[in-house]
Amino acid sequence: MSRHVAIVTDSTAYLPQGTMERHGITAVPLTVVLGGEALEEGTEISTRSLAQALQKRRPVTTSRPSPQLFAETYRRAAEAGATGIVSLHLSAELSGTYDAAVVAARQAPVPVRVVDTGMVAMALGFCALAAAEAAESGGTVDEAVAAAEKRADGTAAYFYVDTLDYLRRGGRIGAAQALLGSALAVKPLLQLDAGRIDLLEKVRTASKAIARLEELGADRAGSARVDIAVHHLAAPERASALADRLRARVPGVADLHVSEVGAVIGAHTGPGLLGVVVSPR
Repeated sequence: MSRHVAIVTDSTAYLPQGTMERHGITAVPLTVVLGGEALEEGTEISTRSLAQALQKRRPVTTSRPSPQLFAETYRRAAEAGATGIVSLHLSAELSGTYDAAVVAARQAPVPVRVVDTGMVAMALGFCALAAAEAAESGGTVDEAVAAAEKRADGTAAYFYVDTLDYLRRGGRIGAAQALLGSALAVKPLLQLDAGRIDLLEKVRTASKAIARLEELGADRAGSARVDIAVHHLAAPERASALADRLRARVPGVADLHVSEVGAVIGAHTGPGLLGVVVSPR
């Protein structure tokens, strides 16, 4: 991180490691607690281990990074030459990560702008990339924040889950919404709205829900120049097929990422998750 404006995000951005290294982005890990053991996302727990634990109905919880971990990250960025830091994080409606970053920023050796993007997964990752590209072009902290916020304003995220039970258990969706999603054994489609995960539609079968997910993503993209991410948990073939269909349907697709979500998001969605993120350039 030799540039004057350093970019920090968290592990739920799910950016490829090579992309983070190329753009000098640092990700602070959240924690998954499995069987009483606290494990850092991305390094100490695999998504396969998480999926197996969920399928066996073992208790899984998640927790934010500590303010101390953020403080260490900010200190290292300053020591590497940063004179300002932009710290971009998943929605404060879903996690206390933003709050922990704010606490650490007060004691940082250089100015830190902490941003609640209202996003998660690659919806957050695209915001971090926009900020990093602004910084690489010589942009100030304010310009990097503006680039990230502009990207967030235009980004949409839609999700299919086999059941709302995991989101209900983790408190990420209301019990009433979970009940609606379970009624008549329908398959739920969700959207990220104002930083919250809301029930969008109920579809009769998994195949129809996935077809509808594709339609939502393609309609949102339209003919604009967009980046797309397709996420999954323990559903690589479904994700790859969905990505191929979106690539064929969206004329303006620039980059299309296919990736498995990490343990933190997976703990709240369960195996079978499919997600589509559409982010205009």
